Amino acid sequence: MKKYECICGYIYDPAKGDPDNGIAPGTSFEDLPEDWLCPDCGVGKDQFTEMD
Repeated sequence: MKKYECICGYIYDPAKGDPDNGIAPGTSFEDLPEDWLCPDCGVGKDQFTEMD
């Protein structure tokens, strides 16, 4: 699963998930709820870019 980077520099790593916001490890970026927000700056998924 690929990592995604927010405009603020936060990196969503599917292996880690976002447990502080109820996202279990192993959750792909595509499977995040549409209303999920960056835990660092609060922007939506549309502000993230796929990392190589």
